[in-house]
Amino acid sequence: MSRASLADLQVRYEDVVAARELQAGLIEKTPIQHSRALARITGSPVYLKCENLQRAGSFKVRGAYTRMARLAPEERARGVVAASAGNHAQGVAVAAKHLGMRARIYMPLGVALPKLAATQDHGAEVVLHGATVDEALAEAQRYATETGAVFVHPFDNVDVVAGQGTVGLEIIEQVPDVETVLVGVGGGGLLAGLAVALKHEAERAGRQIRVIGVQAENAAAYPPSLAADALVPLTKVSTIADGIAVGQPGQLPFSIIKELVDDVVTVSEDALARALVFLLERSKMVVEPAGAVGVAALMEGRIENPGVTVPVLSGGNIDPMLMLKVIQRGLSAASRFLQVRIMLDDRPGSLATISRIIAENDANVTGVDHTRIGGSISMGDVAITIFMETKGAEHAEQILQALRDEGYDPQVIHS
Repeated sequence: MSRASLADLQVRYEDVVAARELQAGLIEKTPIQHSRALARITGSPVYLKCENLQRAGSFKVRGAYTRMARLAPEERARGVVAASAGNHAQGVAVAAKHLGMRARIYMPLGVALPKLAATQDHGAEVVLHGATVDEALAEAQRYATETGAVFVHPFDNVDVVAGQGTVGLEIIEQVPDVETVLVGVGGGGLLAGLAVALKHEAERAGRQIRVIGVQAENAAAYPPSLAADALVPLTKVSTIADGIAVGQPGQLPFSIIKELVDDVVTVSEDALARALVFLLERSKMVVEPAGAVGVAALMEGRIENPGVTVPVLSGGNIDPMLMLKVIQRGLSAASRFLQVRIMLDDRPGSLATISRIIAENDANVTGVDHTRIGGSISMGDVAITIFMETKGAEHAEQILQALRDEGYDPQVIHS
């Protein structure tokens, strides 16, 4: 990457440095945590950049504050408006409170109650509108046009991208020998800003730093867009990683990412769930699915020869109800939670035999459902679904084989 090409970008290294100076007094320098468990998986040192511990629970406040702090007095007087399902909403609300500004946030109907309450607690006015973030976004833009309030875009703005890039400056200071940085991607603001900072530092030091974006495979707009060298909208977005569930890249971030970023990879929903559980158990970190994508990519073997690696844990704002579902899915994906359906003769003692086999193989039953009615159930039969905790894939297969050896046909149910 030549100096000229870096200088020609809409967001430059100097913009990121200036954003950091502006953020002093509000934005926290988040910690780096070494992960021995991930290092064993990858064979290289891994350091977690804990933006889940940032003000308002994610990196989003960096960009929101940078944008809002640079508004002229007459713009501040008009207040700001934004749209978000969670992290950007809280970032704008925190920034507005710090700057003494009015903030109106549009959130979709059905938004998680903790995110709604947190945004209100930071002092913002919340208006529920539409079934999706895109519908809330359109209404926020309409309100801005109608009232003169300043619209704060979540990622498609020079100041926002520069503000998010300050994460990159901290990574260089905290892990000077970093070789690979993994960043979750939705619209692309964080990845673009961070790439500007890291690539400049790498060029100055005369070495390489790989910057790799990670998307959920069911919400991956960047790979087709990069292949076409144009913004390619997705027809459907469906992922537990709601923080990066964006159907089309931002024009500004895309223009930077296509020049600077080394690759954008995708991870499965099961990988996301496993990563979230892994971070809870091994790093004691509460991280939302969107914040766990970098770790998921490492665990799924999506990054070759990573070297000294820093996955950015971009946020920790997760609805407890979603956490319950994701944990169950993660345990199931890791074969530590097993659901099986077995057809039995509907007579006394049948279930006791099943229970004996499971107990002899040292599994813990957490629930049992009986069903006698259904199109595939014959008269005199009963279908039972057994929920049990296991010790991993090998143990789960041991239990299934023990049931088969006794003449049963256990059917695994994937959650």
